[in-house]
Amino acid sequence: MMLVVGRLRVSHVSTHVSLRTACEMVRRERIMQVISLTHDMLLRMGIPKPQLAVAGLNPHAGEGGLFGQEETDEILPAIETARARGYNVEGPYPPDTVFYGAIHHGQDRVVDAVIAMYHDQGHIPAKLLGFYEGVNVTLGLPMIRTSVDHGTAFDIAGSGKANPDSMKAALRLAAGLCRGQVPAQEP
Repeated sequence: MMLVVGRLRVSHVSTHVSLRTACEMVRRERIMQVISLTHDMLLRMGIPKPQLAVAGLNPHAGEGGLFGQEETDEILPAIETARARGYNVEGPYPPDTVFYGAIHHGQDRVVDAVIAMYHDQGHIPAKLLGFYEGVNVTLGLPMIRTSVDHGTAFDIAGSGKANPDSMKAALRLAAGLCRGQVPAQEP
């Protein structure tokens, strides 16, 4: 899953699982797979040299092992493997600051996508940035699949209360991917 909201693109190592299970899924092979899928989608979006930032799992990206070992044991080795394979990827960055860099491109760092370790880590910044504009792009399929990023909203289906903006954005993004170009996104 990759969420797209304006210039923010965020892929997830895990999505709809418990937090306990999400932590168990932070494994170098899975992280490497998400890096690769994200890179491929960014190429498809017309970004010739994608630059990825990987979030840590723990506060302050583990603070050198003080807050957990996942960054040193699983995340950093995945990043090093990705670099050895030619991917432009950095991290692990503290989860509470990595998204700022992805939205506000600085002089020293451009981020085309963030790899989040679990559902809420990636969804919260995306929904804060644009709840009604977000698009979910399914990675790793042989065809293009986009959808709204907020779920089905069955509770309001047929009531006339639904906001169609996310669906419109999903259709625009799918059409752009079919043409080999991504529609311009607002900052």
